[in-house]
Amino acid sequence: MLPIIALDFQTLSDTESFLAQFPVDEPLVVKIGMELFYGEGPKSLASLRRNRQLDIFLDLKLHDIPHTVERAAIQIGRLGVQLTTVHAAGGSAMIEAAKRGLIEGAKQAGVKPAKLLAITQLTSTSQAVLNDELGIEGTVMASVKHLASLAKTSGADGVVASALEAPAIREEVADDFLIVTPGIRPQNSAVGDQVRVTTPDQAKSLGSSAIVVGRPITQAADAPAAYQQILQQWR
Repeated sequence: MLPIIALDFQTLSDTESFLAQFPVDEPLVVKIGMELFYGEGPKSLASLRRNRQLDIFLDLKLHDIPHTVERAAIQIGRLGVQLTTVHAAGGSAMIEAAKRGLIEGAKQAGVKPAKLLAITQLTSTSQAVLNDELGIEGTVMASVKHLASLAKTSGADGVVASALEAPAIREEVADDFLIVTPGIRPQNSAVGDQVRVTTPDQAKSLGSSAIVVGRPITQAADAPAAYQQILQQWR
């Protein structure tokens, strides 16, 4: 899978201006998160895809009672996106509900169902935060492995985790189970609010299925060049 560009912009106009830097016929995989989706709504996805070949990772991190998650997932399933997310911490019933909803929504819209990724531990979560603030005992690695196994048995297509945990996750799951890894920073790049980070080439060697990269591309002086550099490192 191509590197996923995290389009963390406030408006559709800003997002389209950023994408205009890339050749219109260049295939791209992009992540649309809460900021843009909450501000511009579902119609923004159709607008972004109107004249450009985009695969979309809609990252809304569903987390609620199973019934509510299922109903929300039906709406997401109708949108024809390729990937979306649910929090593994919501438990097996919630993950299963999200999967059912995506399949039902896709069926209603006549599109292919989105692949469901379960969030394990955010890459901004440190060991201290896990233990002291969230009250979860043990290591981040153990928590991620547990949640990845739960996601797999509950029907998710993959997980979101740091690339640092990919080898341990891969021991628990099949090769076709996706491990999508944010927290990617090129060598000597600012880490920002990320904690568990790797470079693109490290992520590849650790077993990531795909990487998510935001600010090192979106805030670069030459975004297409920054993307190509990351793409080459990833490959």
